[in-house]
Amino acid sequence: MPHEIRGADLLWAALKRGGVTRVFSLSGNHIMPIYDAAFGEGIEIVHVRHEAAALHMADAWARLTGEVGVALVTGGQGHTNALAALPTTLAGEVPVLLLSGHAPLNELGLGAFQETPQVEMAAPLCKAAWLAPSTEGLPADIAKAFRIARAGRPGPVHISLPTDVLEAKAAPALPEEAAYRPAGMPLSSESTSAILAAIAAAKRPFLAAGPALNTPDGRRARAALEAAIGLPIPLMESPRGLGDPSLGAFAEMLAQADLVVLLGKQLDFTLRFGRAPAVDAKARWIVIDPDPKLQARAAQVLAGRIAFTALAAPLEAVAALAAGAATHPEAGWSEFLAEAIAYRPAEWGPLAGKPGGPLHPATLGAALARFVTPDTVLVADGGEIGQWMQATIRAPERVMNSIAGSIGAAIPFALAASAARPAGRILAVMGDGTFGFHMAEFDTAVRHALPFVLVVGNDAKWNAEYQIQKRDYGANRTHGCELRPGTRYDQVAQALGGHGEFVERAEDLPAALERAFACGKPACVNVIIEGKPAPNLRRV
Repeated sequence: MPHEIRGADLLWAALKRGGVTRVFSLSGNHIMPIYDAAFGEGIEIVHVRHEAAALHMADAWARLTGEVGVALVTGGQGHTNALAALPTTLAGEVPVLLLSGHAPLNELGLGAFQETPQVEMAAPLCKAAWLAPSTEGLPADIAKAFRIARAGRPGPVHISLPTDVLEAKAAPALPEEAAYRPAGMPLSSESTSAILAAIAAAKRPFLAAGPALNTPDGRRARAALEAAIGLPIPLMESPRGLGDPSLGAFAEMLAQADLVVLLGKQLDFTLRFGRAPAVDAKARWIVIDPDPKLQARAAQVLAGRIAFTALAAPLEAVAALAAGAATHPEAGWSEFLAEAIAYRPAEWGPLAGKPGGPLHPATLGAALARFVTPDTVLVADGGEIGQWMQATIRAPERVMNSIAGSIGAAIPFALAASAARPAGRILAVMGDGTFGFHMAEFDTAVRHALPFVLVVGNDAKWNAEYQIQKRDYGANRTHGCELRPGTRYDQVAQALGGHGEFVERAEDLPAALERAFACGKPACVNVIIEGKPAPNLRRV
């Protein structure tokens, strides 16, 4: 009889076969067999302080490495805590596997400890979700989850792991490495030729990439296509959509386009559903998407304006277009697009280096931009402060909250970025409101020696909500958005073992940042700023 091992041991073996080197987790009753089996497996467990943080970390890890991020949490409330991070991962089109402990199969329906409909709760926020039915099937479950998470439009997958499945024994039988990879969804040569011909024939073509292309491979493929066709291709991953300030005044150019090509970018609210005046009503559309349902939705919304559709995975489609491109559009249009994306208001210039305080967000952004190096990862979070930083700081790599528009993930994101880029510089910026979501993860970063610099824009309010109230209801009807002025978030970081700096004047900021980056610890630079509305970069 073949040697048998526990399901928990099979799980680690299957994860290792899938290339996993790090798992983000919070321990709990239902996953104790998995923790026991982890000894000697060579896969690091980053043990966090909140389950949602574990999933946020897996999310950022996947974006920066191109791997499937893995979060491991316990059942019941541990699982429900983790679910709070799924909308960000789903909207960000990130391949992540959420593994949750679960009540044993032989006790289901009897009132088992923390018995919860975990699969049913996760399913609407995942590409797939299921309960592992058997010990011997666990390796195949993991390989299947990896395939689904990576296939077509990437996204999260969930598996619930009953404790009796983890504790029972079975003969080890691991899938081949190929079983972890999805079947290709290439763009056919005929579709490639037709799309490139349409782009070449257009006078004002506009290409937009979806969030799935914000990975190392995605960035390289997008850059190759930009070079091949001579057009900038904006990455649309912000909940502000056409108002994403990192893209300058590009919305003005979209309104002039006669052809819009969606490279895995969903037609949704971020594109104003393709409606005029955001897009010329006469503009034609090309929709490249791996999901037939989303293609059908686009066809219904655009009502006869679609010139061409193709079923293909975004990365494969962009690579095919780059390889086949031979002609460039008119130089003038390309230059107009580049100028629009690079546009920033002239009045921001004098704010750079402006002394005193509280600091204008543009003053803060200009100061932080000087600390961006070729190996910097920028993490941008929060409402208005996040928009200002995206407008004023350009970094080689960026991790942000995604189209879901959720906030509070900056500290977990920064921690995972430090793990993914150990030789890099991690600069994270968030508001004072969002600091409260996952402040305890400073402890996680200290324990795991994962340094980063977090800059907190402290304006003593939930500023995005305050600005909405002020705009829509009047300044005399703003309430419920106030925070305590001058709260020492830097001291929270210090108390958890990190480094802290408190800055009230612009002239003191450079030295504080120097100390923070040099300390080798997770650091919080708490900066008193003015509560300004997010920038509006329209030129007309």
